[in-house]
Amino acid sequence: MKTTNKAKDLRDKTVDELRGREKELSSQLFALRLQKSTGQLESPARVREVRRELARVLTVLGEKSA
Repeated sequence: MKTTNKAKDLRDKTVDELRGREKELSSQLFALRLQKSTGQLESPARVREVRRELARVLTVLGEKSA
């Protein structure tokens, strides 16, 4: 149920807001991967959360562009 609410919230945003969120999540994912490779990652579950949020944003962007 939480996923639906997040997706609904994302659908209310503009394309520019979604692109900004996409860039933010991409850089955050890069930082998490870097932390993982250096052994400094404190929350491995955070990588999964960011990946899923990024996928949601990209899905909504795809829906809006179609």
